[in-house]
Amino acid sequence: MSARIAIIGGSGMYALAGLAEAREITLSTPFGAHSAGLVLGRLEGHEVAFLARHGKNHDRLPGEINYRANIFALKSLGVERILSASAVGSMREDIHPRDVVIVDQFVDRAPHRAATFFGDGVVAHVSFADPVCPELRAWLHRAAVDCGATARDGGTYLCIDGPAFSTRAESRLYRSWPVDVIGMTNVHEAKLAREAELCYSTLALVTDYDCWHASEQAVSVETLLANLRANTALAARIARELLRRLPPRGAGCGCADALRGAILTPAEAIPADTLRRLGPILGRHVRVP
Repeated sequence: MSARIAIIGGSGMYALAGLAEAREITLSTPFGAHSAGLVLGRLEGHEVAFLARHGKNHDRLPGEINYRANIFALKSLGVERILSASAVGSMREDIHPRDVVIVDQFVDRAPHRAATFFGDGVVAHVSFADPVCPELRAWLHRAAVDCGATARDGGTYLCIDGPAFSTRAESRLYRSWPVDVIGMTNVHEAKLAREAELCYSTLALVTDYDCWHASEQAVSVETLLANLRANTALAARIARELLRRLPPRGAGCGCADALRGAILTPAEAIPADTLRRLGPILGRHVRVP
């Protein structure tokens, strides 16, 4: 009951096409329930875990997603790498609906969501200057190009609270910032994945222009659904292509050692119940009773 690679599906992606020997499990976490059952199976020779971020019936708002439980459960399974597929809006004229952006930066405008495993007697500060795994991102970009996608290598994802889309005034303000796409989820996953020493990369699938675009109507559910179906099929193809070529995780990216030197609380001062609760996260660095 383990997997080295996880795929998190966003809006429109509630299952992973082609997953063989699929079986669904539920894990208990100290942070509560994960969004949906973890679907384990084989894809392109890899043991893979799939998780529908919003639930398999899309019944969780971006602010209701239990990001900590999701990432903790994947870490507990033995996952080392996460590919996150996410529906986004474009903030640039030259990024069109149905393009993909292989994100390398985030701006967090939803900072009040729980996005750390730490506290309760243990303090850690991980480096987050470069918030995605550079090696996984490079492989993901190659896979997207080889699938025929119009793929931008690098870009900044602006994360807003939602669930409403931006006003025109907000959208014009965000346009003045150096951001490329806008969404409501991925930065919290990226922060937690870094604390859990997992490689993380985002496949941002553009559904529409945000409402700044003068020639576009205000964002509508109909517009989103029209492109979500095409983007979901594309994301599944890119995931399969990525897995065909992805080598074993090496040490070059540094993700696996993100907590080295980051834990400031002396081991003897960390409460025993906190150590036990965070065993899968802290176990490489602190002896867990």
